[in-house]
Amino acid sequence: MRHSVRDLATAGVRALQPYQPGKPLSELEREYGIRDAIKLASNENPLGPSPLGIEAARRALADLALYPDSHGFELKNALSAALGVRADQLVLGNGSNEVLQLVTRAFLSPGDEAVVAQHAFAIFTTEAVSAGGTVVSVPARDWGADLPAMRDAVGERTRLVFVANPNNPTGTWHRAAHLHAFLGSLPAHVVVVLDEAYCEYVSEPDYPDGLAWLAEFPNLLVSRTFSKIYGLAGLRLGYGVASADMADLLNRLREPFTVNSLALVAGEAALADHEHVRRSRDFNLQGLAALGAACQQLGLDYIPSVGNFIAVDVGRLAGPVYEALLRRGIIVRPLAPYGMPRHLRITIGTPAQMERLLSALPQALAG
Repeated sequence: MRHSVRDLATAGVRALQPYQPGKPLSELEREYGIRDAIKLASNENPLGPSPLGIEAARRALADLALYPDSHGFELKNALSAALGVRADQLVLGNGSNEVLQLVTRAFLSPGDEAVVAQHAFAIFTTEAVSAGGTVVSVPARDWGADLPAMRDAVGERTRLVFVANPNNPTGTWHRAAHLHAFLGSLPAHVVVVLDEAYCEYVSEPDYPDGLAWLAEFPNLLVSRTFSKIYGLAGLRLGYGVASADMADLLNRLREPFTVNSLALVAGEAALADHEHVRRSRDFNLQGLAALGAACQQLGLDYIPSVGNFIAVDVGRLAGPVYEALLRRGIIVRPLAPYGMPRHLRITIGTPAQMERLLSALPQALAG
């Protein structure tokens, strides 16, 4: 009797839904036969990559025949100095996604539980299920993680808890006192992943820096990325910071050379590009305010965000609005896969991109 190869996969993998990234510009233009499309779907930096990062990558092109430094010595030293942590507390990844994968492989065995919030980053669930774990999804409160409810969901079989601050795709965030109390309430057998992919955009005075708590909570891992404010999404570079013991465990799992040589040097240079980070943060704050005001003028509810995006409630199923925008050459992100069928996530773009979006949106809503 012949079996489908699908029957050979684990039950968890068979149940997974493929991650749906933002539609690439080239795909939209190919499918719809249009040109000059814009993309406001993947929370990329509209100002582009760090200029210092570009120059560093350009200089490294001549060495592409060589393998990269698998340990990332120079980048780790730069991160160590910038973040005030030791180099042996760092784990580099091919995007922060790889760090999430490593921590899941290290601490989640089949039958163990991972606690996540409703409307949380989809990769949390993907990695947990891929490792054979059971995902306990806790209903959100006001579109953000309900930390007390997540604490109540932790049991003897729980090994991982994922929290994003700010949360993607909703843009909500946790104040320092609330998040610290949550971390302190968790039992010692639970590892916490605090995803801070958008932390550099946040200007709220009560927004916490998770790195400050690493000494107090040895079961904490903070993940960050160069894909957002540093503008290096195409190079895939992220990192995790944890206790030296946890970082050592994760680094044992890393396959060699997953971070390429261009990413290593561009990341190191971008980390020192304070002007690019400042401009990107200021630009984003202005864009958030402008998009929020435009939503109010259009009578659309939206979730206040501290990231570089806003989740907008279009007042009905968002799929047709998404499609209507695609036909006008504008890619945004429908959030039905996140249990938010009326919302579109819109990345803050350049003024010209936002003007084009806001010009097309009323027509798309009317269609």
